[in-house]
Amino acid sequence: MNIDCGSKPNYMNPTNHHEISLQTAIDMTTLYRTNRPAQFPLCETFEKEAVHKLLAIKGCASLRIYYGMKENRNVDAILVAVNSSGEDILPAITNSIEATDELIILEDGLRCPDYCPPKSPLNS
Repeated sequence: MNIDCGSKPNYMNPTNHHEISLQTAIDMTTLYRTNRPAQFPLCETFEKEAVHKLLAIKGCASLRIYYGMKENRNVDAILVAVNSSGEDILPAITNSIEATDELIILEDGLRCPDYCPPKSPLNS
């Protein structure tokens, strides 16, 4: 096998559809709940409109989820747009969420606990 370590990975692999079975998802979420550190959420819910706005960013080919920690030590998901080369598409560095362009970063999903979804095979 000949591997070119200098080339960029193919971030848009058409054979990877990210899909898994419900049973695999149940097994994974059960194992996570059993081993979850206290500061980690069970899940986070993001509004469709916010996710659509992120995916509508010019050049967006995929979505990346980072994990960040607030001062209270709670871990939260941070969602960013990613281009076809695998690079984050980010707004200018500022302390304001009022972006001067259309580039956004998402965070503050409805975090469980405290805002938990109805019972499902993935959360109970």
